[in-house]
Amino acid sequence: MTANLLALGAIVLWASLAALGVSLTHVPPFLLTGLALLIGSLIALPLSRFDVRQWRVPSSTLALGVYGLFGFHFLLFIALRHAPPVQANLVNYLWPLGIVVMAPLFLPGVSLTTRHVLAALLGFAGAALAILGRGGDGAQAVWAWGYIPAAASAFIWASYSLMTKRVTAFPTAAIGSFALASGLLSLLCHAALEPVVALSARDWGLIAVLGLGPLGGAFFLWDAALKRGDARQIGVLSFLTPLLSTLTLLWVRGETPSASVAVAAVMIIGAAVMATRR
Repeated sequence: MTANLLALGAIVLWASLAALGVSLTHVPPFLLTGLALLIGSLIALPLSRFDVRQWRVPSSTLALGVYGLFGFHFLLFIALRHAPPVQANLVNYLWPLGIVVMAPLFLPGVSLTTRHVLAALLGFAGAALAILGRGGDGAQAVWAWGYIPAAASAFIWASYSLMTKRVTAFPTAAIGSFALASGLLSLLCHAALEPVVALSARDWGLIAVLGLGPLGGAFFLWDAALKRGDARQIGVLSFLTPLLSTLTLLWVRGETPSASVAVAAVMIIGAAVMATRR
């Protein structure tokens, strides 16, 4: 029960990620990712009782953490800038299904069944409906290139989640080192590639919420949940994320769910549940 509550806490925080990202579209993506991750890394200080030795991990594990945290969020923010946000968000949240379908590629002794293949087809059909069923935007908006980074972001998080099962166990506080390294890399990329911008007090407030919530606290809650509970049950709970995230994004934008978005969300979540049923 404790593990499921921790996982639900992470899911609730992740539900706000797309909405906060859309509210900060004027902030360059490398800068936004870097600042939020640095703020998120600070959570590890009280968690480790200010003992930074708990942050230390092998270089290969740190590289995996940077791949997951930096790659996932940077590509997501790019997607939200170059595709209709609700649809890009749904495509990005194919990652729970990706974890199930890609498991045989990363984990020994895991096979792919007919049910998994059917679930994958249903999930991708839902993503296609999210992209093509919007209507009223014209071909250029429907085929926005931002769907590519949304799909790539989903792949990164799914593969990162699976590969963490193949590295040496590490304390939850070590997530701080993942966030710190990813944040510093993002800021270096910002300095080299992006224009200098002035942030308002509102921007700093939203970035702080982003860092302490979906780009910080959620990672620690998720890791703690996986260490304490049944990964299969926690995985099923994660299928709530795309629905909650989409509804939050629509609410913030003052929109009501269209029939196609509602059906797409049901298809993606249903596909993931199908894939995990015995």
